[in-house]
Amino acid sequence: MKKIYFILFALLYVSVFSQTLGSRLEKKTLALGEVGLFRIKISNLQGKDVISAPQNELLPFHFEEIKDSISNRPDFYERVIEFAIFEEGKYTIPALDFNIGGQLYHTIPYEVEVINTAQKGDEINDIMKNKEVKLDVKDYWELYKWYILGVLILLALIFIIYYLVRYAKRRKNLPAVMTNQTLKDLENLKKKKFIENGDYRSFYVELIDISRNFITKQYKIPADVLLTDDLIDVMKTNNTISPENEKIVEDIFLRGDLVKFAKTFPDQLTMQTDFNDIKTFVKRSSKDLEAEQLRTGV
Repeated sequence: MKKIYFILFALLYVSVFSQTLGSRLEKKTLALGEVGLFRIKISNLQGKDVISAPQNELLPFHFEEIKDSISNRPDFYERVIEFAIFEEGKYTIPALDFNIGGQLYHTIPYEVEVINTAQKGDEINDIMKNKEVKLDVKDYWELYKWYILGVLILLALIFIIYYLVRYAKRRKNLPAVMTNQTLKDLENLKKKKFIENGDYRSFYVELIDISRNFITKQYKIPADVLLTDDLIDVMKTNNTISPENEKIVEDIFLRGDLVKFAKTFPDQLTMQTDFNDIKTFVKRSSKDLEAEQLRTGV
């Protein structure tokens, strides 16, 4: 008889003083993206702490947790999880661990099947109809102003670079600029002391090269490619160079050819005179160009 009382007392103690862990899955078959509901309840806590996985981390990977709410009172614990799965197949909610007052408890596992309820040929309707929005000039400006400004800046830069290059080329070919550059070249030739050293061949080669380059750029006559005789004929028929300057060029160029082929050996006085005459010709070239402009009416 005492044994019966003891057993009944033990059962009553367990039912009164032990915790009850329960779980429930609302639906075991879900459509793709359908929201499912999973509940865990613990009763008769008697103020004990409940420890489980953090919020939104209780369910496995494929379960997209939408909402995870926990209600924890001294005698009752409830956790409600709303979830969705976006791939077809069968998925398992395993036995989940809950630590209650230092003791480990487990929920029962569940299997969830996810199916695609859409049928071939089903009409898909938008949730909300598209709205037509009319845009005015101000709206288009706000949308594309940076693109427009960028294109304008790029065009402005191209325009500026083009005219700077063009101005630099024109300035480089100005008569005064060409005259000054040639005078510098002549001074550099003088510093080489070909005259003082009697190196007449090197002197005339460089003197004629400088002169040919000057005539080509200043008078627009292809002196850099013409033979001496042809150049003299072109100068006489062109009438751009004055007779005085033509005479200087003709005499010095012919003498240079003779020196080149060792048919004559000029002395220092002749070389100095030819140098001075070419220098005078370069300085007087601007008058030839002014006369040409008056003659052609440009």
